[in-house]
Amino acid sequence: MSCQSAGNNATPPSPAIAPGGDGIDPRRIAAALGERGIDPRIPAAVPGFEAPFFQAGLAGYSDAAMRIVARRHGCPFCVTEALLDRTLLAGGRGFDKADLGDLHDNIPGGPEDHPLAGQIMGSEPAEMAAAALKLVEQRTRTDKEYRLLAYRGALAPLPRGASVDAVRDRMEDLREHVRLPGGQQVGFWPPDGDLRDLSLATAIAADEPRGAPPPPVQPDARPSFQVIDVNLACPVKKIERKARGGHWLAEPDGAIRILEAVREAVPAHVACSVKLRRAFDDTPEMASNFERIFAAAYDMGYVWATVHARTVVQKYIGPSRWDILRDLVRRHPEKVIFGSGDVWSVEDIFRMIAYAGVSAVSVARGCIGNPWVFRQARDMMAGRAPAPPTVAQQREALLTHFDLSLAVTRRFRHGEETTSKMMRKFGIKFAAHHPRGDEIKRRMIAVNTADEWRAVVGEYYHGDEE
Repeated sequence: MSCQSAGNNATPPSPAIAPGGDGIDPRRIAAALGERGIDPRIPAAVPGFEAPFFQAGLAGYSDAAMRIVARRHGCPFCVTEALLDRTLLAGGRGFDKADLGDLHDNIPGGPEDHPLAGQIMGSEPAEMAAAALKLVEQRTRTDKEYRLLAYRGALAPLPRGASVDAVRDRMEDLREHVRLPGGQQVGFWPPDGDLRDLSLATAIAADEPRGAPPPPVQPDARPSFQVIDVNLACPVKKIERKARGGHWLAEPDGAIRILEAVREAVPAHVACSVKLRRAFDDTPEMASNFERIFAAAYDMGYVWATVHARTVVQKYIGPSRWDILRDLVRRHPEKVIFGSGDVWSVEDIFRMIAYAGVSAVSVARGCIGNPWVFRQARDMMAGRAPAPPTVAQQREALLTHFDLSLAVTRRFRHGEETTSKMMRKFGIKFAAHHPRGDEIKRRMIAVNTADEWRAVVGEYYHGDEE
C-alpha cells in the first residue's frame, strides 16, 4: 500500500468483502501454488522475484532496514515508500529516502536489497520522468542536469524562447514547500540555488539542447532499481489544486501523460509498474476512468498493476472489495495483476490469490512488526504449518532491525536518537507476538534513547521461551 501509514484513522484489521470465499482452504491453496510455481511472467520481468507475495511501500516504515529484515525472512521483492518527485529532484532528503546512497555491505544498494522497486509520486509528467531517470541512473548526471530535464514541464506554458527574467519569475511563482507523503517538510522547489543560478535560467530561456545523454545504465552495472513503480493510489491531499497519487484517478488524461513520460524516460531494461486504487470513488464515471488508465498502462508496456481494493475516497477506512478485484482479473486474464488490501495474515495472502485470482499479493500493514509472515508463506507453500515466532526469534529480529536502522540513519545528525525514536513504532507492533505484549507496548512508547530501547528488549526478550 504505497504511501499508507498505520495512522489512527485507519480501520483495524478486518476481513475484506469477498462473497463466497468462506470455504477457501489457505493451506491447500498454498501447497498447490508451491507445486505449480509463480506466474512465470513475473520473474521473466524481474529476476529474483520468485514468490507470489511482496512487501509494499509504507510511508514512514518501509525503509531499507524494514526491507532487509523482511528479505531475511523470505520476502522476495520490496517497494520503497512513495518518493515525491520534487523531493528527489531537489537533491535533498528525497534521494536519501531511497536508501541507495553511499551505504555498503548488506545495507541498501548492496545485493541483499534487490530486486527493489522505487516508487515515485508527483504532479508534472516531466518532473516524474526526470525523477524516475535519476533513480535508475543513480546520479549519473548532476542534480542540476536532472532538474533542467524536469523544468520544461514545470515551467509550461511559458513560450519557447521566453526571457531570462520571465523564466526566473516563473520559477519564483512555482516556489513551494516540498513535503514527503506523510507531511514532513524537506526543502523547497525550486531549490534556492536554482533561483540564483543565472546560467540555469538562461539555458531554460534559450531552450538549449540538453546535449547527448550519458550511455544507458546497463543491467546490474550499479546499485539501482529493477522496477520504477508509479503511484496513482495514495490518498494524499491535493497540493495547491494539483493532483498526485490517487487523485489522478479522477483525471485520466493527466495520469496517462505521467505514465507515458515515465516509460519513455526509463531505459528499456528497467521494468515499470503502476499502483492504483480500484477507482477514485464508487461512481460509474470513476470506474470508467480506472479502466482507461489501467488499459493504457499495459498498452505502454507496464509489466503489472498493483490494485488496492479500496477507493481513494475510502482512504484506509472500511473493508476492501476483493469481489471487484476478482471481476477485474477475470476480465483481463492476459494481464499480470497484483492485489492489495486487507491482507493481515499469511492465510490472507493465499485467500486473496484463490479468491481474486491475482498473480501476487502486496503485504502492507500486515507485515509491520511481522516479518515472519513471509517465512510462514514459504512454509505453507512447502506443505508445512506456519509457526509463530519464538521469543528468541523475536529478539533476533528486533536487534537486527535496530542495527540496520542505525546503519541507515547514522549519516544524519543525531542518527542514534532518530533510530531509537523511530524503532518505538516497530517495537509496539512486534509486541503483538509476545505473551507480555501490553507491557512491552507501554514501555516502548516511553523509549527515547538507544540504551532505553535495548533495555526493554533485554528485559522482555531473552531465553528460548515460546
